[in-house]
Amino acid sequence: MTERTYKIADCLELQVRTTSNPYEIPLDCLFAMAARINKKRSFLFVSKVLGKHIPVNPYTSLLSGASLALLLQQSLEGNMPQHLIELAIQGIIDPAQAETAYKEIMSHHLSLPQSAAFIGFAETATAIGHAAFQTFGANSSYIHTTREIIDESESIIHFSEEHSHATAHYCYAADPRILTYPEMVVLVDDELTTGKTSLNIIRDIQMKFPKRRYYILALLDWRTQEDHQQFLHMERELGIEIHVLSLVKGEVAVSGSSEDLIRSTPSISAKKQTGSIRFMYVDQWFKHVDEGNQRPFLRHSGRFGLVPEDREEFGKAISQAAAHVKQTRIGNKTLCVGTGEFMYIPMRIAAEMGEGVSYQSTTRSPIHTLETENYAVQVGYPYPSPEDPEVTHFLYNIPPGLYDDIYLFFEREADFQALHALLEILHTLNLQHINFVFFSPQTYTWKETEQWQIGELSQ
Repeated sequence: MTERTYKIADCLELQVRTTSNPYEIPLDCLFAMAARINKKRSFLFVSKVLGKHIPVNPYTSLLSGASLALLLQQSLEGNMPQHLIELAIQGIIDPAQAETAYKEIMSHHLSLPQSAAFIGFAETATAIGHAAFQTFGANSSYIHTTREIIDESESIIHFSEEHSHATAHYCYAADPRILTYPEMVVLVDDELTTGKTSLNIIRDIQMKFPKRRYYILALLDWRTQEDHQQFLHMERELGIEIHVLSLVKGEVAVSGSSEDLIRSTPSISAKKQTGSIRFMYVDQWFKHVDEGNQRPFLRHSGRFGLVPEDREEFGKAISQAAAHVKQTRIGNKTLCVGTGEFMYIPMRIAAEMGEGVSYQSTTRSPIHTLETENYAVQVGYPYPSPEDPEVTHFLYNIPPGLYDDIYLFFEREADFQALHALLEILHTLNLQHINFVFFSPQTYTWKETEQWQIGELSQ
């Protein structure tokens, strides 16, 4: 058991008591701290492996999902090749070893003794949930929850995330049998604070697709003794087993408040910069849901469900798209950015784009930004989502001049006017090349120029 105190922005103090760390991964390799703009919860563990708020080696994030899969395999089988665990630990601690570790683990095609339905939580855990599912060669399925309302589809489960800024979750399975047949359900999340979200989804699943056993995989587990009692109560009430596995488990105590922090928004520079912009389409390598829709969703995103038979076709599509995108790189330092829940496919493409590529994603999470040493979120930019202008997204930790080129991946095409606010932000980052990559077919005629300026593009 270890204890540590984190001072956050001189207004919050968080005491962390670690009670379990099965892989003995240093906490500083897993997260840093920031203050949330949220009355329900004032602090945020900002993951260094998730690929969300902090740019990471894409293999680091894939490996974090695979590491959760190793915990599950170890729990179910009672043993695990020690060298795989050691590789996972080394790869998380040292990003330079992440690719080797991940590929070695994936080469073993681990299998589950029972059939399992993996469910990743939107928005932050869609990628690590998918990565955990991909670690197993057979006997499993995957679907992730979404906060999007898809009018033409019916959600098979409904639940809420009570502490979140966007509480409602939906789950649109192309075939509801994805939750009917598996013997157990495996929920994947980046963090458990109270565990109420997991209990909410378990209760809804148990009403519609009853199971005997549930597993919850999380990078971090901070539930209190009272929270643990709620899990035991649900087990007794519903006659089920709930097993929770995490890379780190402990308890936290917070003092202070973030309400007095002043929200800071970086000013958009009026200085004109030149660079190139490209609009790219990779839809030809992927299958879509509702082919008649001009802006269809991706079949392989995980939003509508995946089974083992999808893996080979999906892997080929990733490699073909990555090869196409990779050849457009012009610099040594490249940032690939997923958007919202659309994280895993961009992450996999980024992993195959060569050396010098970092990955992160936009998010709905409002966080206080402070240019202070050891603070996790130094700079951030809010903008209306190009896919839904009523939803504010944020782009964090991209200071000007850090990257040569940037690739922003969108599951569905957006029109130019919807992209304008985001372009104004990118205009300030001193980039040589900006790329928008769309996975739905092209319907708009874009203006692409060798040299561009924001004023010209808005015409």
